[in-house]
Amino acid sequence: MHEISLIQALIETVKHSAAENDIARVNNVRIVVGELYGALPDALEFAFQVLTKGTVCEGAVLEIDKKPLVLKCRECESEYRPGEINWKCPACGSGGATAISGKELYVDYFEGD
Repeated sequence: MHEISLIQALIETVKHSAAENDIARVNNVRIVVGELYGALPDALEFAFQVLTKGTVCEGAVLEIDKKPLVLKCRECESEYRPGEINWKCPACGSGGATAISGKELYVDYFEGD
């Protein structure tokens, strides 16, 4: 369950930033998670609830913005969403592509008092 380590790192980021900005209680945390991470929203929520106990983030609402995987073909530069099995470019059939979306993992923002 890699969601625990993902959330743990994000909570540390929020805790550090909250301390730097004299925020005693975090009410809301919005994270952006790319599809390539394969993170399950329910597992992220669960990890957040468990790992925030006793921290400045305890009781905060977690919002998850999932970004879809979008590839850009290295040959024809078409942008496309790959299928579950076939990641070849639908325009030219090339197998070489670069992910331009779906690799994100960061705290978008948090709110607190």
